[in-house]
Amino acid sequence: MCLLKEPVVQIKLRDVRRIYKRRHGLKPLGLEVFCTENDLCSDIYLKFYTSKDRDELYYYIATFLENHVAEHTAESYMLQWQKGHLSNYEYLLHLNNLGDRSCNDLSQYPVFPWIIADYTSPDLDLSNPETFRDLSTPVGALNKDRMERLLTRYREMPDPKFMYGSHYSSPGYVLFYLVRVAPEYMLCLQNGKFDNADRMFNSIAETWKNCLEGATDFKELIPEFYGTDSSFIVNSLKLDLGKRQGGKMVDSVELPPWASDPDDFLQKSRDALESQYVSEYLHEWIDLIFGYKQKGTEAIASHNVFHPLTYEGGVDWNSIEDPSQKIAMLIQILEFGQTPKQLFTTPHPQRIMPKFKSLSRGTSRSANMPESSPGSPCEDSSFEDLTEESQKLAWSNIGKLYIVCQQKNHKEAVTGIAVSSNGSSVLTTSQDSTLKMFSKETKLLQRS
Repeated sequence: MCLLKEPVVQIKLRDVRRIYKRRHGLKPLGLEVFCTENDLCSDIYLKFYTSKDRDELYYYIATFLENHVAEHTAESYMLQWQKGHLSNYEYLLHLNNLGDRSCNDLSQYPVFPWIIADYTSPDLDLSNPETFRDLSTPVGALNKDRMERLLTRYREMPDPKFMYGSHYSSPGYVLFYLVRVAPEYMLCLQNGKFDNADRMFNSIAETWKNCLEGATDFKELIPEFYGTDSSFIVNSLKLDLGKRQGGKMVDSVELPPWASDPDDFLQKSRDALESQYVSEYLHEWIDLIFGYKQKGTEAIASHNVFHPLTYEGGVDWNSIEDPSQKIAMLIQILEFGQTPKQLFTTPHPQRIMPKFKSLSRGTSRSANMPESSPGSPCEDSSFEDLTEESQKLAWSNIGKLYIVCQQKNHKEAVTGIAVSSNGSSVLTTSQDSTLKMFSKETKLLQRS
């Protein structure tokens, strides 16, 4: 996030690399600009008064970007993920981006799921389904007794009804996790002071337990739990975060027994996220957060109904004439949490899972974790035998090839090439999930 003292920030158009239209306060008023990494301001999030102004600047900048192309669709990323070209982590980041989640907007920070449900065992067994959280169920419904109490209140509530009085992602929850690396934001949110020491992010196990049992705690996780930088769970700044009721000072986050250190905790969390079990069921969590179970009757049936103010279209801004009331409503939306933009309206397909050989990791990694990744090629000797001869033939003839023309049809690597029966067209497929038909005669793209 760009934080500068100067009142005016100047960005050269040649330094702009990517731009995204964003929502702000559930309205199409945001624009996120990414520049070169060595630029004074590598990224900036802008909020406009009208969507017309935002769109004008977006298209103006877009005309100056080299090779500016339309953004990927959720469906194209879905196909890449299904085929194993994207990891679970990468796919969730892409969905968050398409759902208007940004690390530059605490009210719409990227949301990731709780994956592991075991924070007490000395070893983490990723071959045991009981190790994992039920991904088909919202956090608020994981505890059946609590869900029954929430449903009782829901049935007695006047319209518009909602099941949860708080959201799974909000600025308060994000800073709850990030207070050790971004204390200034927490101090700003809490009027110059940290939260009560016993309510701080003290322990992974305690936080998970409270999400299961707390009356108003339904929060999910953030991408940092599956990244490589463990600084957010280490009090490296030696912050005075207060003293708990038992007399213990709040310091670094307490880790589960199966994690030897913060880096090991993140590594095993990543292993869990990319495990075969999660790959088989992640689509069910996507249905809840980004998909068809986000709204309507499916959301009710899935116990996935949040306050109306968290959804896009939940507020009729034109009907609010009082400016102070509009400001109050906006503050409530920004602080309470916002549901991501809905990306899918039909059930999300399951990932196509190859069959892996069972391999054990060393002691520094999670026990019984398959070594192969979902995108690994199948170790099939018959496939190798079949392709060996064709590879020899291809390499022996490659010296006879010459360039007829050069054409860039795809945004990512080409995965297949075919020539039409009459030799007039070349068809190509790519990891970007597109198929293109190129005419050798006109040197133009025929179909896309």
